[in-house]
Amino acid sequence: MPFIQLYIHVVWTTKNREKFLNTFELRQKVWRHIKENAEKKGIQLDFVNGYKDHCHCLLSLSTTQNLAEVLNLIKGESAYWINKENLTEEKFQWQNDYYAVSVSERHLNKVRNYIRRQEEHHRRTDFEEELDVLESYSKT
Repeated sequence: MPFIQLYIHVVWTTKNREKFLNTFELRQKVWRHIKENAEKKGIQLDFVNGYKDHCHCLLSLSTTQNLAEVLNLIKGESAYWINKENLTEEKFQWQNDYYAVSVSERHLNKVRNYIRRQEEHHRRTDFEEELDVLESYSKT
């Protein structure tokens, strides 16, 4: 039986970076739903968090999963659920694109902490600056 230990940090934004997820309570509800839905679908979602216009996930793929399919399941179902529950005033959509980078085992806690601190992080850093930080992680 194959053994895979492949961690990926994935970030995606709302459509046009609209700040749909505009309250802490709403964000927590969405992240909790994403985590629960991933578990039901057999997706190994280690950590999820984000801010008003984007989502971060740390996930691990199994031998039968590929990243595009997993993200399609996570993003598609969560957008459907947000709209079904009328959690936003306008129709909610995620952007099609995403950022994904592999994470070495020695950096897992650093990435988890980074994802965990999104609320604090975005009080002083905008999303463009965050992308620069993410790109620097992939180079170390």
